[in-house]
Amino acid sequence: QVQLVESGGGLVQAGGSLRLSCAASGRTFSINYIAWFRQAPGKEREFVARIRWSGGSISYADSVKGRFTISRDNAKNTVYLQMNSLKPEDTAVYYCAALLVGVSSYNYWGQGTQVTVSS
Repeated sequence: QVQLVESGGGLVQAGGSLRLSCAASGRTFSINYIAWFRQAPGKEREFVARIRWSGGSISYADSVKGRFTISRDNAKNTVYLQMNSLKPEDTAVYYCAALLVGVSSYNYWGQGTQVTVSS
C-alpha cells in the first residue's frame, strides 16, 4: 500500500505561482512514477506531469511545458509541482498519483488540492 497526501493549493492571481507537494508513505520502494493530474469542473481528469521515482525521466503535458516544473526529494519521499505564470485555465483540483513497478495503471491517488487562479 502507498499513501499520498497533497498540499499547497490555494487562490492566486493570474501570473502568480504556487508549489504543490505530494508526500508519499507506505511501500514507497514499490513506486515507479509519481504523476500530477488535474480536473476542472465539468471536464475530464487530465495528465499534467510525471517523474520517475528513482530519477532520470520527466514528462509534461503541452499545456504546462515551460511553466510547471516537477521535482522530487527522495529523502523526504515528496514530489513537488512548481507552477509559475499561472492562468485562469489552470484552475482545477490537482491530484498526485503513484504508478507502481510492474503495474500499468495509477492505482494510488491522493485526496486532491484545489488550485484557483483568478483573472
